[in-house]
Amino acid sequence: MPEFQRKMHLLQLFSGMTNKKKIVEPMKKTHGTLRDSDAVEREIALVIREILDLGYFKTSLSPIQLAKLVSSYYAKKNDTEIARALGDEKLSKTVARARVRLKLYRDLDFHMPFDREKMEKLLTTGLTLKDVSKELGVSPSTLREYRHVIEQSEDQTLEKYLERIKDVMLDRDLTEQMTTRAIEDGLDDSIDITEAELIEIN
Repeated sequence: MPEFQRKMHLLQLFSGMTNKKKIVEPMKKTHGTLRDSDAVEREIALVIREILDLGYFKTSLSPIQLAKLVSSYYAKKNDTEIARALGDEKLSKTVARARVRLKLYRDLDFHMPFDREKMEKLLTTGLTLKDVSKELGVSPSTLREYRHVIEQSEDQTLEKYLERIKDVMLDRDLTEQMTTRAIEDGLDDSIDITEAELIEIN
């Protein structure tokens, strides 16, 4: 039997024999130390509001929606899932553009169905976007999205703000790790008490 299951079995056995619930209290006390997702998103939203107020990029999404986008991205959700979490699956393209502007990339963002160097050269020739897209064999909207990815990857305007957002996410991750460890330690302490009581009962 795995160690964790063994411990839970002992806890249940002890609780059933003695009707004592006290031994699990250390596990409950640690939850108050973990910032909830709403608090994290509010902190991120404050940074994003600065970015929007300075006019660095425009979007129909509000600061708190963009903050939820950031936290959802780190939670490994795709653009459609993020849009759904924001209340409208049709926002997936809006989500994708805002995500790229915040330099939250996915591998697929750079998997272009044409030669990147050829595209960059064509864009400097004075041809219209429609003509360039025809030359590359893609739709103008597809070309526009890839061009957006390239432009944002080279733009350093938001770096100091994005670092602040990363710091918030890093603090959240560290807090989660510390809380998880505290819960595990509390469980270990509870098991020690349980095992001692069981020996005494036997």
